[in-house]
This record gives sequence, structure tokens and C-alpha cells, in this order.
Amino acid sequence: MSSPDLPRLRIGHGFDVHRFADRYDSANPLVLAGVTLPVEKSLVAHSDGDLVLHALSDAVLGAAAAGDIGGLFPDSDASLAGISSKIILRTALDKAVEKNLKLINLDITVIAQTPKLSPHAGTMRESLAALTGLPAGCVNLKATTTERMGYLGREEGMACHAVVLMGSYA
Repeated sequence: MSSPDLPRLRIGHGFDVHRFADRYDSANPLVLAGVTLPVEKSLVAHSDGDLVLHALSDAVLGAAAAGDIGGLFPDSDASLAGISSKIILRTALDKAVEKNLKLINLDITVIAQTPKLSPHAGTMRESLAALTGLPAGCVNLKATTTERMGYLGREEGMACHAVVLMGSYA
């Protein structure tokens, strides 16, 4: 039995993966964590393809036991084509607030052979902090490769895992 003065804690996990387009499309640049990266890569997606915000949104929805982004933003809905992942994240955060949950911290892992994300990691962390309202010290972002193994190692696409801790005092 928990004490009424202790927070109710919830953990959420999200995962997303997108393949690279055959050709770079300047109308569809690579956007990760709300940041447009200066690389000539495009991801195939129904939305803007920001797999960091997709994984984060699913993690938030998971912690809130509120479904997933596919249920809220189905790729069968043509009116959602090209939707900003910032809207998806805001919707997920709003669903959590409806359940009296607030983000405590988040941890993101991007898995990609290319592009190298270390030059952009600071900007991406700042963007995540701004989009979630968290202090920078509560936002972590890291990148790894698969050492050239599998579809990610063959540079066919990118993937992302997100873990969030959410809490409520109600």
C-alpha cells in the first residue's frame, strides 16, 4: 500500500522505425526530435516521419494506458498525411494530463548507422526539453549503431526507443 504523499509512478516505453526513401526529397527533410537535420536523407512516413517524437509519444501513451499513436492518428486517414509529429506529441501529453500524469524524465535511444547524430544531439535534447516542458537535466538522448548488422546496419532506415517516467500526486 502506498502512502498518499508519495507520487503514483508510471513507466512507458515506445518504439518506432522508418525506412529511408530511395532518394532525398527536399520537401521531406530528415526531422528528429523536432529538429530538421542538415543531411540529405528522407524517411518514408505518413506523417513528417520524426521517429523520435513517435517513439516518445507512444511511451507517454503507454504510461497513461491510453493506446498508441496508430489508434489516434491512423495512417489510413488521408487528412493526416504529413502531420507534424509535434502535434502527435502534444496530443499524447494532453492524454496523459487528462489522467493527471506529468512527465518526470525521458530517455531516448536512436539506432542508426547513418547519419551521425552526435553533432546534433545537443540541439535535439534542447528541442525535446522545450516540447515536453522538462528541464534539460531530465532529458537524455543517445545514439548507437548496430555495427552494420541487420536492416539498420545496412542503412535501410532508422529506429528509436523511448522510455518515460511519469507521476501524479493525485
